[in-house]
Amino acid sequence: MKNKGGVVLLTIIISLLCVYYLSFTFVAQRVNQQAIDAATVENTTDYQKKQEYLDSVWNEPVYNLFGVDFTYKEIKETELNLGLDLQGGMHVTLEVSPVEIVKGISGNSTDPNFLKALDMAKQNVKGTQLDFVTEFYNAYKEVAPDQSLASVFATAANRGRISLSTSDEEVLDLINTEVDGAIDRSFNILRTRIDRFGTSQPNIQRLQGTGRIQIELPGVDNPERVRKLLQGVAKLEFWEVHEMQEIFPTLQAMNDVMVKEMQAELPEISAEEGETTESEDLGDLLSDDSETDSLDADDLEAQLASDSTAVDSTFNSQVSPLFSLLKAQYGLVYDLKDTAQVNRMLKNPKVQQVIPSTIKFMWLVKPIKNQDELSQDEFLELYAIKTSRGGKAPLSGEVIVDARQDLDQRTAPAISMNMNATGAKKWKKLTGDNVNRRIAIVLDNYVYSAPNVQGEIPNGSSQITGNFTLEEAKDLANILKAGSLPAPTTIVEDVVIGPTLGKVAQDQGMLSIFAGLAIVIVFMIAYYSGGGMIANLALFFNVFFILGILAQLSAALTLPGIAGIVLTIGMSIDANVLIFERIKEELKNGAGLKQAITSGYRKAYSSIVDANVTTFLVGIILYSLGQGPVKGFAITLMVGIACSFFSAVFITRVFVEWFSKKGDQSKISFTTGLSKNALAGMNFDFISKRKFAYLFSTVFITIGIVAMMIKGLTFGVDFTGGRSYVVSFDKPVESSALKVALGSSFDNQGVEVKTYGANNVLKVTTSYLINDESDEADANVKAALVSGVSDFTGLSYVQDDSKASEGDFTIASSSKVGATIADDIKNASTQSVVFALVVIFLYILVRFRKWQFGLGAIIALFHDTLFVLSAFAIANMLGISFEVDQVFIAAMLTIIGYSINDTVVVFDRVRENLDVKAGGEMKSIFNESLNSTINRTMITSVTTLIVVVVLFLFGGAVLKGFSFALIVGILIGTYSSLFIATPVVIDFNKDKE
Repeated sequence: MKNKGGVVLLTIIISLLCVYYLSFTFVAQRVNQQAIDAATVENTTDYQKKQEYLDSVWNEPVYNLFGVDFTYKEIKETELNLGLDLQGGMHVTLEVSPVEIVKGISGNSTDPNFLKALDMAKQNVKGTQLDFVTEFYNAYKEVAPDQSLASVFATAANRGRISLSTSDEEVLDLINTEVDGAIDRSFNILRTRIDRFGTSQPNIQRLQGTGRIQIELPGVDNPERVRKLLQGVAKLEFWEVHEMQEIFPTLQAMNDVMVKEMQAELPEISAEEGETTESEDLGDLLSDDSETDSLDADDLEAQLASDSTAVDSTFNSQVSPLFSLLKAQYGLVYDLKDTAQVNRMLKNPKVQQVIPSTIKFMWLVKPIKNQDELSQDEFLELYAIKTSRGGKAPLSGEVIVDARQDLDQRTAPAISMNMNATGAKKWKKLTGDNVNRRIAIVLDNYVYSAPNVQGEIPNGSSQITGNFTLEEAKDLANILKAGSLPAPTTIVEDVVIGPTLGKVAQDQGMLSIFAGLAIVIVFMIAYYSGGGMIANLALFFNVFFILGILAQLSAALTLPGIAGIVLTIGMSIDANVLIFERIKEELKNGAGLKQAITSGYRKAYSSIVDANVTTFLVGIILYSLGQGPVKGFAITLMVGIACSFFSAVFITRVFVEWFSKKGDQSKISFTTGLSKNALAGMNFDFISKRKFAYLFSTVFITIGIVAMMIKGLTFGVDFTGGRSYVVSFDKPVESSALKVALGSSFDNQGVEVKTYGANNVLKVTTSYLINDESDEADANVKAALVSGVSDFTGLSYVQDDSKASEGDFTIASSSKVGATIADDIKNASTQSVVFALVVIFLYILVRFRKWQFGLGAIIALFHDTLFVLSAFAIANMLGISFEVDQVFIAAMLTIIGYSINDTVVVFDRVRENLDVKAGGEMKSIFNESLNSTINRTMITSVTTLIVVVVLFLFGGAVLKGFSFALIVGILIGTYSSLFIATPVVIDFNKDKE
């Protein structure tokens, strides 16, 4: 083997990187356990206290590696995350409504044609992926063919952008720009809200190409609070800012309170020392230049770079965090990691008592980085806002008619802002009263900018300048439109998983991994002896690399992701089986050990590449078109394929050649008593039995289609829309009886109740109020469920599943999927299956140079898909119900990948034999190819089937349908590669005789 040293070096490097990145995961788990211990009393964990503990150490160093301190925040950014299904939490998809945005751009026009076109567009896009703006324009042209868009949108607010002569195309461009800007604005506002919500590792992303924003909040225990937070209207306000000298007495009073508390905790320090420190040193600090204005937000970055150590060195432990942690001399500027301490001080009830009602503290919304490129420090300024007795801002955002990114006189990025007549009048007074002072632009109680007023602004047209980047100027201009162009959001998908259910899923997933690993390890040693031990070693590296790389990618390990690892365990053996079977063939043909190893790896290589590439392509399609947990499964599958290829082809060869370096076959063996003569000398005529196989498949699929027509399939809520709940009881409850009882609660609008893993856990799915996605509808459906279950069982509902006792029931998880989301998921699922079939056909066509091979592969895959669907339908007819949902689609595509893997191995041997025996009888060559690969086919099927059966038995209710589909798919994929794919190539080949 060439480059053996390179393989060893690369293995060592990857291993060290995996150890490095996984170490963060272990530290994060340790801190998490400390949080659980701190929040657990009498075996009951208060998850809110747990979260408070984690938030308190968020910016604190918790890990020292090679002299470098890592905060808990940095640890969490690098650890191998757990998905919501493994730790509990909340997944929400919000949709930004373009209707209100278009109304806002029109100045809330009352034109009847405009309003009618909006209503028509709303109906046209419902349940589709059509673009709203395009549909609105089409509807407008239908109801008012002779009326231009400019006649509606040429308002005072749009002066300079739209006139009566502006073309429809230009108006549409403006509308699209504003709609996109509104979605970005909503994303930024939500991200800010989420960051301060109190969850240790939130994830928020905009789903490109849609008006949707997806949010994941691990560990959330108050879903109602989250929903209110996410859907609250953004409140843009303008506030006056106190100068430092104005609030000095208040700051000193706050410091006195904190020093007294510190003295109470440290009695050995005298009160006199504390008083001297606070009166002299603090006074010196704040009176060095009393004539200087407070630090301008625009100059904060420069101040931090030049004076990051401005705090007087004479401060000792008797100074409170308010002053001892200051990072700039003329403003309340703090290192980001210290803001938690400052917040705790501000929340102190005794401190709050000395803060006048005219002062309210607000943070800058976004940290400012140190200009020193070698420094990773980030800073935040705390503003003292001047409040009135009624607590109302002098000016609010609805007076803004336009805001846009512009250039100032120096051609530097700036923001131009225009107000209506009412706003201009108030703005004139506000700016006139605050010349050479700052006015804070505040959204959701966070300061986005605090520009210095250079003079009175009489006409409502202002320009905000500063050290903005182009992107920052665009973002601030966009934020300023929050008042004039509201972007209301609707929750169209809502999944809540309780921590108890997440812990159960986590335990079941880990049990599946270890059980699958153990069985495969034993099987490989029993079948391949020393070769099996090497394969197991490669398997260890494979799993280790998968976990390490997922940690490096900061990917989330979900329950389907664990299924992907379990599946990879079975499939990763395939490459070793291919190699070992080739080596055994070479040894049987009289080759020496070294030559057999060299030839075995060389001849197996093309099959391994083709098999892995086809499955990897399926993973890419899953990732591109899948959503939610399917993406997690796809990432794990692709990483697993790459790792298994490297470990099986390169790492095993290093060990195999090392054990056989003396050419002594006793050093390493590839057979045992179990495998020595297994399937040896087979000469089965597969091709002649193809008609029986065609008949069997036709009959089974026909029965399945009939079953689908009679009973149908059980579609999950993500395909149909609606709401589902997992309800846990303290004793078994009969699902059929509860279904009847809940019928009246849900106005007989459709309800499905079935056992979910255990007979005391039921899953309730309903289409009640399916078209109403409001919070009120969510509350009404849940209330109907709780009422119906309580009336039927006589049990009491407890919201916190950790506090449930005998006589209680809890809702362990809930899920809401809007009709539009459901349609999108169905469309994406259909596209992914069709796209996978087309891509695989093209790959096979390119690799094997004959369309018959591509056709045979596609017919076999189509056959496998119909067979699995038929199995689900027949099982449903027999009373065994498995849901068809996103995870099922992941299973179907995995089956496609597995089946083509199997088929490609056979095709590769056919291609090899056709080259060697050119001119020979086609049927004979195909039969010989099938018989020579049957050993590998059966072993791969058995090992993969073993781990999938383990997944079915121990993977939990969530993966029952997934693993059942895989069991059927593996069996039928093996069958189709032998009796469908290869015979079809013969039937469509003119030279078959």
